[in-house]
Amino acid sequence: MAQRELALFVATFTTLLAIINPLEVLPVYLNLMAKADVPTRRAIALKSCVYAMGLCFFFLIFGTLLMRIFGVPLSMVRIVGGIILMKIGFELFSSSPSGNKSMLGAGAPLGNVAFVPLAMPLMFGPGAIATVLGMTSKIRQSSTELLSFVAIAAAIVATMFVTFLCLAYADKLTKKLGPMGIDAATRIVGFFVSAMGVGLIFDGVIEVLEMHGMTSLH
Repeated sequence: MAQRELALFVATFTTLLAIINPLEVLPVYLNLMAKADVPTRRAIALKSCVYAMGLCFFFLIFGTLLMRIFGVPLSMVRIVGGIILMKIGFELFSSSPSGNKSMLGAGAPLGNVAFVPLAMPLMFGPGAIATVLGMTSKIRQSSTELLSFVAIAAAIVATMFVTFLCLAYADKLTKKLGPMGIDAATRIVGFFVSAMGVGLIFDGVIEVLEMHGMTSLH
């Protein structure tokens, strides 16, 4: 894998992992799985990660087609995606979202929770959609589109694997980190998500300026 594709893999993996933030999903997952045994918990965790991964691949493959249908340029996707990421990052940094998320899906039937609310919207929400669509624009700009696609696909699989491990060992993680540790990690993640959002906005604005011949930056 070339250096550019490796950088694309790392960028996609870190951004998606930060957006999904398995530590933030843990309170919801444990709340929903309170009465389930260990095999059932891990089966639900696996299903939810597979569902979320499928949604990621759907937008990775068909995202560009959807944008063409609605006539939305990639530069606008970057800007809007950056705004969404920045907003999510600010919310993660300035508050304790775990408490809010733990209310989502409370009381839902155990058989349904793998897709809603775990896979969507907790794992695959607006931030993940914006991230995948933003990375799709990088594939279009790459001279080696196939390798870029493979790099992003590998990053999606790696992200979901790490998320599954966090959910599968949720009890041990929460005991070791504690509420304060999870809150601190969430705030740190929020800071970097905000920074990623600003970067996407900047790239989108530069692309718009280049399209209209207002700058010579490349």
